[in-house]
Amino acid sequence: MPTTYLKKASKTPQTETATAQQVVTEMLAEIGARGEAAVREYAKKLDGWDGEIVLTRAEIDRRAAEVPEAVKRDIDFAIAQVSAFAHAQRRSLSEFSVELHRGVTAGQRVIPVNVAGCYAPAGRYAHIASAYMGVATAKAAGVKTIIACSGPFRGGPMHPYLMYAFDRAGADVIMTLGGVQAVATMADGLFTGKPADVIVGPGNKFVAEAKRTLFGKVGIDVFAGPSEVAVIADDSADSALVASDLVGQAEHGHESPAWLFTTSRALAEEVMRRVPALIEALPPTARDAASAAWRDYGEVIVCDTREEVAQVSDRYASEHLEVHARDLDWWLANLTCYGSLFLGEETTVAYGDKASGPNHVLPTKGAARYSGGLSVHKFMKTLTWQRMTREAARDIGAVTARISRLEGMEAHARTADDRLAKYFPDERFDLGEPVRV
Repeated sequence: MPTTYLKKASKTPQTETATAQQVVTEMLAEIGARGEAAVREYAKKLDGWDGEIVLTRAEIDRRAAEVPEAVKRDIDFAIAQVSAFAHAQRRSLSEFSVELHRGVTAGQRVIPVNVAGCYAPAGRYAHIASAYMGVATAKAAGVKTIIACSGPFRGGPMHPYLMYAFDRAGADVIMTLGGVQAVATMADGLFTGKPADVIVGPGNKFVAEAKRTLFGKVGIDVFAGPSEVAVIADDSADSALVASDLVGQAEHGHESPAWLFTTSRALAEEVMRRVPALIEALPPTARDAASAAWRDYGEVIVCDTREEVAQVSDRYASEHLEVHARDLDWWLANLTCYGSLFLGEETTVAYGDKASGPNHVLPTKGAARYSGGLSVHKFMKTLTWQRMTREAARDIGAVTARISRLEGMEAHARTADDRLAKYFPDERFDLGEPVRV
């Protein structure tokens, strides 16, 4: 495939993963051994927090009074958007029953998990949107108990805006805990007595590694890494908007890839010219993050055809994928690997991150090849059931006995034999040759 790298990344999204594994392993072992005491020690050591872990109703109400009404309106609007989309997803899941063979009825039930843990990072920013993305979606799924965690904000209590978002979205318990200790707490049910069935939400590499390590003990949303953005553009794209959108995601952190895939070399060169100036104009914290991300992880790839661009894009399987190109329906039909797709310059990743409706917790590091992002499906269990008449057991039982014996599983076969003998005592069946070894 003829492609040209005008800019090639010096690092990959996997580069920094291994550095977190040892730290997380040690912390999880310590918390597993010592429980809440270890959590409190880590909260003080890592976040400078020695206050109450579980927020009381009185404290939530008191802190909510600090939130300006205009901010409340914006948060409430965004929650309504996310909730509406999640409820629509829930309606798309259906229960059914079907007769597979005369007398054999099977079906599925769709049931929410009982306890969900929803994490939102504190870090450099108040991640308000992460609070309602998890909690509102779990609420729409019908989860009975939703436990929400976020760390202290810059050494103080949880940010009041984030706390308000947790509460308004429907969290039942809100805890001031961040990082690995928050994930372990939700997994083990510390401070609440209710271990989470599923833990969701974005976080740094330590949070991601903690979720990965605990997967199996609990369900998780995605194997998450640093936020990613890719922009597909042709010669009809506005280079200023393309550059702006690349920088808009690069500010997430030093390890956040930003990729441009294009059929226009002229556009690519113009975007590369614009990006440094946009980064330089950012406030110090964002400038530091975006500068490192673009320097180490940014890539610009020029392809000859849109078909080649689509193949490159699917290979990268980016978390967020924008398309600034003609014939948007063609791209919608032909792109297959992405966390969430943004079609046309009128939408942008920031809209999806904050307020448009679809969830912003999405797969990274190529996981979009096999997984979607957070949805009500992550909080639901699709359970099967079956029922059978005695008459139906005549056919099913005989086939089961014969296949079981071909596999060498005599005890399996005899569960069928016993039923056939009980229900049809006067009949003889071909049940296969008994297993001798």
